[in-house]
Amino acid sequence: MSAGAAIPVVQRGSLALTLRRLGRDPAIIAALIFIVLVVIFALSAPWISALTGHSAIEQYRDTGLSEMGLPVAPNAEFLFGTDHLGRDVLVRLAYGAQVSLTVGVLAAVVAALIGISVGMVAGYFGGWVDTVLSRAMDLVMSVPFLLCALALVSVFGPSLSLSIGVIVFFSWTTMGRVIRGQVMSLRRQEFVEASRSLGAGPLSIMFIDILPNLSVPIIVYTTMMIPGSIVFEATLSFLGMGIVPPAPSWGGMLADAAGNSLYLVASWLVLIPGLALLFTTLAFNILGDGLRDALDPRGRPVRRKPK
Repeated sequence: MSAGAAIPVVQRGSLALTLRRLGRDPAIIAALIFIVLVVIFALSAPWISALTGHSAIEQYRDTGLSEMGLPVAPNAEFLFGTDHLGRDVLVRLAYGAQVSLTVGVLAAVVAALIGISVGMVAGYFGGWVDTVLSRAMDLVMSVPFLLCALALVSVFGPSLSLSIGVIVFFSWTTMGRVIRGQVMSLRRQEFVEASRSLGAGPLSIMFIDILPNLSVPIIVYTTMMIPGSIVFEATLSFLGMGIVPPAPSWGGMLADAAGNSLYLVASWLVLIPGLALLFTTLAFNILGDGLRDALDPRGRPVRRKPK
């Protein structure tokens, strides 16, 4: 090729540019790999149970407890040790990952859908509709989380569906406020005025013209709502208001370790589920931050090269 020959220009789509920006950050790659491993670990829970020959709820008091009735430390039979009832911590951790990921993703998606719907209606119509819906969001945000959870559990009893409902009730307002502000800005744009002048109705404008322009905040905030939902579920299970024992959950495993100060003689009962919860929420937060920077590069700080 001659020196004066033109270098071909490669046109990349938005998806290719986003993936390229994500691939430049090692922290995002590490977070994504960790999330994939956690998902594989959760899906492999039945296989792990069959491989070890241990159930998540079965008590192995002969081999899983010492002569003094204390949990057995990690060994060849129990790779992550046992809990106070002689149950395999590894198997319970895998099934607990299923619960945490299911609750986290499902609650985040449902809360996002509610927040998007309420935020779009409030932001587009404005006036008294915006006032009523905004005050409703303020009311939800002012309700004490634990007090409401205790009241619901005392009436209906702890369950997975109740945990998801409580998490959704306290999570959708974040998305609602963000979408409301975005819609209030977009409804004044020229393309919306053009659609309105052509006879498009409110529903058509909101879902055909405005909603596609909200993809970036929707993806980013939904991703960042997942770790919050996981922590919510762990908090409810830790307080005995989440998953019904003996079904395993990370919060329930921490609660079992805290009972009778068992963690003083069996530190792995706190370290293993605690670190799993910590790194999972951290990975989702890092991924959410990375998606925000990759999908909206204008919000990133400009790094000037030294002269």
